[in-house]
Amino acid sequence: MSGYVSGIVAILCINLIFAYAIFVTAAAGQLNLGGAGFQAIGGYAAATLSNYGWTAGWVTIPAAMVITALVGFLISFPVLRTRGVYMVLATFAFGEVVSGILLQATFFGGAVGLVVPDYLPVSVLIVSAVCATLLVFFLMTTRFGLALRAIHDDEAVATVMGVNVRGAQVAVFTLGGALAGLSGALYAHHFSFVEPQYFNSTLSIFVLLFVLIGGAQTAWGPLAGSLFFTIVPELMRIGGSWRFVIFGAAIVLMMAVRPEGMITRELIYRLTPRFGKRWAANPKAEARDVQ
Repeated sequence: MSGYVSGIVAILCINLIFAYAIFVTAAAGQLNLGGAGFQAIGGYAAATLSNYGWTAGWVTIPAAMVITALVGFLISFPVLRTRGVYMVLATFAFGEVVSGILLQATFFGGAVGLVVPDYLPVSVLIVSAVCATLLVFFLMTTRFGLALRAIHDDEAVATVMGVNVRGAQVAVFTLGGALAGLSGALYAHHFSFVEPQYFNSTLSIFVLLFVLIGGAQTAWGPLAGSLFFTIVPELMRIGGSWRFVIFGAAIVLMMAVRPEGMITRELIYRLTPRFGKRWAANPKAEARDVQ
């Protein structure tokens, strides 16, 4: 594998894990625009531990996941008190606060960033991405996954059906934090460097687009979105600076034609004979499985 291809695969794996971190909250109807903040915490946690004695990645990565999961758990309580655009603004503000702290704190290297001594090859990133993908796919097939779909569709109805809405939302914020921390730690160890400028608001917007354009209704959506946003821009490099115009126009067109995303629950059911007949008979049948 050439260095160029290896770099693209590494970015794809990191983007995929990051997209699933945002997807698990979106699956419960919560839009998280502070993803870059969580990824930054994971990356800097791994980098700081590597620079202060814990050099092995198999130690720093789980530690980074625990730290970001804890942050996700704590931040979920004030964030979940907001709704709609106010939640988006609250999570966005969280990401900006994290970026500002890292930029000013000399302990974390300030604007210069930190060098990460322990390098992890792309094979570790591939295995991590596969495990994260399988975990989310499995989660969405469980009763908990059905509860998340019910919350996404209608919180009031989900509550009436006996779903612990607040508990589920806190759980997915915690899980999303852990996955974002994993992506940040893998980024730090593979590229051997972290800086606060990388974890900016643009990154948060892009990873949210991975989920929304790919489709937030099924676990296939983030996979499709990550592939699209990672590979298509590289394929369009032949177009020079015009590729940004073409790529932007393609996104706008896709949002106009398929606002629900490239891959929807209906599409999956229609392509799956086992569930296709059931969905055709009653599209809301699966909601009763939460009870």
